[in-house]
Amino acid sequence: MTKIGYALSCEQFGPKELIDQAKRAEAAGFEALSISDPFHPWNDEQGQSPFVWGVIGALSEAVSLPVSTLVTCPTVRIHPAVLAQAAATAAVQLDGKFVLGVGSGELLNEHVLGDHWPSVGVRLEMLEEAVHVIRELIDAGREGREISYHGEHYEVQEARIYTCPDQPVPIYVSGFGPQATELAGRIGDGYCTVVPDGDLVTEFRDSGGGEKPVQAATKVNWDQDAEAALDLAHRTWANEQLPGRLAQTLPSPRDFAAAMSLVPKDTVADAVTCGPDVDRHVAQVRSYLDAGVDEVYVQQLGPDMAGFFDVYAREVLPQLR
Repeated sequence: MTKIGYALSCEQFGPKELIDQAKRAEAAGFEALSISDPFHPWNDEQGQSPFVWGVIGALSEAVSLPVSTLVTCPTVRIHPAVLAQAAATAAVQLDGKFVLGVGSGELLNEHVLGDHWPSVGVRLEMLEEAVHVIRELIDAGREGREISYHGEHYEVQEARIYTCPDQPVPIYVSGFGPQATELAGRIGDGYCTVVPDGDLVTEFRDSGGGEKPVQAATKVNWDQDAEAALDLAHRTWANEQLPGRLAQTLPSPRDFAAAMSLVPKDTVADAVTCGPDVDRHVAQVRSYLDAGVDEVYVQQLGPDMAGFFDVYAREVLPQLR
């Protein structure tokens, strides 16, 4: 079943702004929320990075919508045992309407403790093991058991999670290439992506994903001034158009800012709908639905939140349902 949600950006907004956006999203008719989990923003122009688990706790008291992390890295910066406890608590706070989206992460966020940044293959091995640890801990906690675990990458000793939801926490796995997408199909309860790529959705489903949900997030900038909207999108989010593995390997916001200077404004214009053209906003979201995505989360980049939520409530969302 198609679901249109709103994407909360911890890279760009502080905790109180995020709660306000969530309330506006629910009032406008969005059906769910996703939220990012950075330690750093991608660049200083974005300018924020509140701790996602604190924000999720506040969301549980402010709105009634389901919440997904898009996505959390459970491998380097935070041990999967700690994330198991965080996810279990979030699921209790949200009355079971919580999805833990996980991915293999980026150096930008995961290097902060001085740990070695592994190769892609090792990161995916760590992700698979981390998902196993999280599930084991939550399942054991729901049954009143403690566990010890001795794996290749992680160690857990005599641990029990006492605050647990009635049902298991769904874990969706992100993937931007065939190797990660195959892993998502094999171990995930769902799949997370950021591109309207039907081939990747098919890869997920053929790798074991079957009819499991596929989530994606997309960015727009609603504004009456299309050129000003594009200027802001280019200044703040051109990092998403960087080629190759740069997004996974650059270590700091200032490095991303330097690399973003190489991204032409036209490239951002092709990826992010900017301005007041309702048909273009509808077409951008629909491209994900046409690719087989079940849940699309729309993020507004610019300051005209009132205009965005009003137009989406009146004109965009009705056309997508």
